[in-house]
Amino acid sequence: MAGSSFGNLFRITTFGESHGAALGAVVDGCPAGLSLSEEDIQPFLDRRRPGQSGITTSRKESDRIRILSGVFEGKTTGTPIAFLMENEDHHSADYSNIADKFRPGHADFCFEEKYGFRDYRGGGRSSGRETAARVAGGALAIRLLKEFGISVCAYTSSIGDVEAPFTDREEILKNPVFMPDKEAAEKAVELIKKVAGEKDSVGGCITCFADGLPAGLGEPVFEKLDALLSHALVSVGAVKGIEIGDGFLAAGPSSRGSVNNDEFMMENGVVRKKTNHSGGVLGGISDGSRLITRVAIKPTPSIARAQKTVTKDKEETEILIHGRHDPVVVPRAVVVVECMTALVLADLLLMNATSKLENLKKIYGNENTLPPA
Repeated sequence: MAGSSFGNLFRITTFGESHGAALGAVVDGCPAGLSLSEEDIQPFLDRRRPGQSGITTSRKESDRIRILSGVFEGKTTGTPIAFLMENEDHHSADYSNIADKFRPGHADFCFEEKYGFRDYRGGGRSSGRETAARVAGGALAIRLLKEFGISVCAYTSSIGDVEAPFTDREEILKNPVFMPDKEAAEKAVELIKKVAGEKDSVGGCITCFADGLPAGLGEPVFEKLDALLSHALVSVGAVKGIEIGDGFLAAGPSSRGSVNNDEFMMENGVVRKKTNHSGGVLGGISDGSRLITRVAIKPTPSIARAQKTVTKDKEETEILIHGRHDPVVVPRAVVVVECMTALVLADLLLMNATSKLENLKKIYGNENTLPPA
């Protein structure tokens, strides 16, 4: 299977299945000398793990992280860093009655067509549980970015028709839907419970921003900052759309070049923008202002209603999905979006180090070279 790795210099490879023995990730390219422990990674996995509230799946996974390699005496060694999380509460029997049926909204049919078989236990490699491994690698990326004063923050900006204004950043981690507004969070929880009672599910949007970015991250052609963000974020299974900055509003009836353009100005000797319609990206390269992205998350496809489908033998039938499923995946996807954004930024930060000759001279200048033998 191709496509389990992402990144150029800071590169993550994930492995494992939803109902297999374990999930894990290997990150290569992290510079040596970065302070790192399992305690740096665990809080991010705790935000993603299931079974934490009445609006998530009842599957109980501790997602305790183990660092297997790449760290010695609390510092990264520059060698591949391997993370492992064991699966503890997988009920494979929950899926035995649908082993020969394709679940609507899932990758079952496509996986079967591509490989000639599929792991029907929760989707196997296609399961959203795979994102736990991404979070481990992304938490490492966030730890690296912190060294350069770069921070990444994601939050739930809407669930169904409940919109959350950004009123209190501290509130994000205080409610089960990770919204920055207490009143909106309470309304969202009520909506989720109502939808779950109807044996249905609901989707929503996640907003992510990054502060402290220098201008210059991203390449001008194929590896644009926004192109790589799109690749990274849409690779998350439930994501169905992405916007950078104003996004689709930039193409709206009230938008004009005179409105959408961000005029430049000088501020304390530094080039700044008066507005940020571009979301911090111009020509595929960061412009030094806040990076802003939004992603659309579809409703959870596993619902407790009878649905029409077909079998592997191409016979029409009905399917009723049992087991433990989230009525909404948006809250648990917030940290995944945050971590995938960080992976992109860490990779581009390393790539940007070689963009100027002066950067290399700071490392390999004459004063740093050994005299000839």
